[in-house]
Amino acid sequence: MLLPYVSHVATAAAEIDFSMMALFLRATFTVKIVMILLIVMSFWCWSIIVQKLLAYRKAKTEIAEFEAAFWSGIALDELFETIGPNPTGATQRVFVGGMTEWRRSQRDNGAMMPNAAARIDRVMDVVIAKQTETLQSGLSFLATTGATAPFIGLFGTVWGIKHAFEQIAIAQNTNLAVVAPGIAEALLATGLGLLAAIPAVVFYNKLSADADRLGGSYDAFADEFSTILSRQLDS
Repeated sequence: MLLPYVSHVATAAAEIDFSMMALFLRATFTVKIVMILLIVMSFWCWSIIVQKLLAYRKAKTEIAEFEAAFWSGIALDELFETIGPNPTGATQRVFVGGMTEWRRSQRDNGAMMPNAAARIDRVMDVVIAKQTETLQSGLSFLATTGATAPFIGLFGTVWGIKHAFEQIAIAQNTNLAVVAPGIAEALLATGLGLLAAIPAVVFYNKLSADADRLGGSYDAFADEFSTILSRQLDS
């Protein structure tokens, strides 16, 4: 008696479509909303990740190229004129900000106004703060996704399992063909939550470290540049 029953259940389960699209279409409205939200969060995270990876690579190249020009022995005024008033890179903006304040602090007779070094440092600090904010923009969304996506997916799973048990009670049948579809639909929400959260956490840690290193490079350059200007002020 048991063998025919098992064969019947297996045949019924085999006829059910367990593809992701089918599971999504069979899910309740609430679980569908959860799945759509997680998919959108995942795509948004990947767009941020790709954009930041490209931006950070470009920033590293810009730092290397500018520092090579800065330490090549070219006069600071000549380098400033070469870059112009609209610098493209972050390090160039720090340099242009410092040089602009340096020139503004010069009197007509060539003497420097009091506290010029402090003002130059403040100008460069403001530029660095703006560039650091740009580097870190979007990373908070990765952190939020990494922290909340598993729980959003778990909410979808709990809701889906609740619905599955309700269907079992209505059908008054606990065989595999009745139970499996509802459980599979519910677990898909948790899977999507993990699919969104894991890359978000991994790349948040990496991109945060890269942003800190780039910000440290800007600070290091500003300190070196400030030291050069201080020598000229003292002389």
